[in-house]
Amino acid sequence: MYRFAVHAVQRSKTLPSLWNPSIYTFGHNNLEICKTWVNQISASLDMESNRPKNLLVFVHPRSGKGNGLGIWEALAPIFSRAKVKTKVIVTQRAGHARDVMTSITNRELSFYDGVVAVGGDGFFNEILNGLLLSRHKAPYPPDPGDSIHPVEKELNATIHNAAETILEPSDHNDHSPLLTGADHNRPQALNCGQDPEFSFPNKQFRIGIIPAGSTDAIAICTTGARDPLTSALQIVLGKRVNLDVAQIVRWKMTPASISEPCVRYAASFAGYGFYGDVITESEKYRWMGPKRYDYAGTKVFLQHRSYEAELNYLEVESEKENSSLEEESPDIATKAFHCLPTKSDRVSCRANCDVCNTKGVDALVGPSSPLPNSKDSRWLRSKGRFISVGAAVISCRNEKAPDGLVSDAHLSDGFMHLILIKDCPRPLYLWHLIQLTRRGGNPLDFEFVEHHKTPAFTFTSFGKEGVWNVDGELFLAHRLSAQVFRGLVSLFAGGPEA
Repeated sequence: MYRFAVHAVQRSKTLPSLWNPSIYTFGHNNLEICKTWVNQISASLDMESNRPKNLLVFVHPRSGKGNGLGIWEALAPIFSRAKVKTKVIVTQRAGHARDVMTSITNRELSFYDGVVAVGGDGFFNEILNGLLLSRHKAPYPPDPGDSIHPVEKELNATIHNAAETILEPSDHNDHSPLLTGADHNRPQALNCGQDPEFSFPNKQFRIGIIPAGSTDAIAICTTGARDPLTSALQIVLGKRVNLDVAQIVRWKMTPASISEPCVRYAASFAGYGFYGDVITESEKYRWMGPKRYDYAGTKVFLQHRSYEAELNYLEVESEKENSSLEEESPDIATKAFHCLPTKSDRVSCRANCDVCNTKGVDALVGPSSPLPNSKDSRWLRSKGRFISVGAAVISCRNEKAPDGLVSDAHLSDGFMHLILIKDCPRPLYLWHLIQLTRRGGNPLDFEFVEHHKTPAFTFTSFGKEGVWNVDGELFLAHRLSAQVFRGLVSLFAGGPEA
């Protein structure tokens, strides 16, 4: 009896997001028949264009609990069985992967079907920035300090005290919401000798992540599980999901700095105040591993600092539905504008998500032109003292926050969720944090919390310092702008199962 084995994948019956390998053995007493079946199966697999053939793999050996290299060594045979060639680079220092991705030529990069990060969210962000910084061409979002003519249409303004929202038109031209000065609206310059043909979004090139970090929010949100094996199987099978990316532009590091744009990209989250303080404090305790975030978070929470800042955010047509009562009653309109959808109205992102795949009214933004037409949008302002400012590109689900920061955030709808935590008593802020840790909790259902779904915002700090947490990495910014590009990159992932 001659036998051959077929390696396949099956989903867990209890947890559909978990994938497991399986082996089926077939046999026949005629060797030629077995060879025919093997050849036909191999030919059929070769015809699947979505499956990668060549991958560039970066391994962070000290990521998370320091087992990044061990995880890759355990999963490497899966890539060999799937006949996926891999070039593996084990990073030696911080920024190593970014430097490689920045220096590699487009011609060399085109030999690969994608790049894989074996590490955490910060490591993924490093590779993402190395890939996009010299290749993604787009106008910058506006500098908050630009002097531009005010909007022509007057909006009703409701003035509150310094700890509440000021709903008023921002100082941006209504005919071109993000039109800035000529110096700031130019496309980002390419490095000398850079091949401009490798553009984004790119249908052929994808990014994969095998979770080996401290939180692994990106892997959880795109596969539904924090499981290296599931991620590896989805990579070799060529699964695809589009992912929004936020372009973060720092205009000033300190109040005295010269205004000069510095760009970063974020695929999951950018946060200021509490989030920036936690990441700053945690850097002192790297020897503690992932536990350093709990320790640093407790210290920062007890300090209970707040910061004075001003934000301008873009409200789009689909988000104006909540404020349709504005003409009838400004007071009611203000409350309706800030209210969150009820639990029954929230739609979580899933595999083959209708929200992410729609091209209708909600698809007002895109990868090449991230902002909606001025007729469908207006700028609004929020000013006061904030404990934290957060911009979530995805839900940011993780083991400590099972529903994430925003349970109904989507992978590719072209929006960020701007979460403003106004100054409040410590017990109330603690209750907000506790709600984040509960499945089905309501962390945003507080009077001191503002939640805005927006494609762009600007930020100005009135303090001396401005520390941001951008996908787990420190980013100093006193004056900052952000805009989201819909589906800018594609991932080797299938989306979380229902």
